[in-house]
Amino acid sequence: MAVISTTTHRSGSVSWARTLIAYLGYLGTGMFLGLVFIKSEAASWYRIQEMFRFQSFHMYGMIGSAVLVAMASIWLLRRLRPRSFEGEAVGFTPKAPTYRRYIIGGLLFGLGWAMTGACPGPIMALIGGGVEVFLVVFASALLGTYVYGAVRDRLPH
Repeated sequence: MAVISTTTHRSGSVSWARTLIAYLGYLGTGMFLGLVFIKSEAASWYRIQEMFRFQSFHMYGMIGSAVLVAMASIWLLRRLRPRSFEGEAVGFTPKAPTYRRYIIGGLLFGLGWAMTGACPGPIMALIGGGVEVFLVVFASALLGTYVYGAVRDRLPH
């Protein structure tokens, strides 16, 4: 069994092994989240359709639970003031109270959700679950991200 070194380079950057380990952690977390999406039916087109037709509480309950977990997490982050592995403070940057961007962004997000039947979170889980049509959704998400990056400087932030 090979031993992986986590020494730093002369430039002060973290070694490739530490970066690889971090990416494996992200991969594992993403796989776990995908499993949760599939098993809880959060990625189910039928459950999402039920939600938009107000026929079931299932998705609203999941979203509400996620909001409560996020609120508790933010409260803990503000109270405990943790630091990253590199020693940087973890926190939140206040934003200007302009709601135009949230309304436009929410409308675009909702339109994409309604057109595809899924929010961006479970795209990879759906592809892994055998729903091949989501390869088109994934390609569209990549294209949209690229276009945003290209025009970002000209957008009101």
